[in-house]
Amino acid sequence: MTIQTAKLRDPAVRAFVTAVNAHDREGFMAVLAPGATMADDGADRDLAEWIDQEIFSTHGHLEVDNESDGGRALIARYRNDTWGEMRTRWRFTVDDTGRIARFETGQA
Repeated sequence: MTIQTAKLRDPAVRAFVTAVNAHDREGFMAVLAPGATMADDGADRDLAEWIDQEIFSTHGHLEVDNESDGGRALIARYRNDTWGEMRTRWRFTVDDTGRIARFETGQA
């Protein structure tokens, strides 16, 4: 059962998913803390390069099936033009200003 994006519990995660699904690069960058980092399948990646390849140039889209840890851990179906659809896990670290300092994703 998909959780509507508007009902996601954590405001930063909700803004992240909203920006991904709207293909809103400016909104996406606004939700990230300065110096934010990320990892994919356990390996740290270059954030700017990764989001371009995996989200914005390939029409990435998240459908959240489950959230835990106060909304900062998600199980979602993620799809883009490169990989099609896959079941993924997402974990977010939100800083004191309410912005995402780090996110980690990978196949679930």
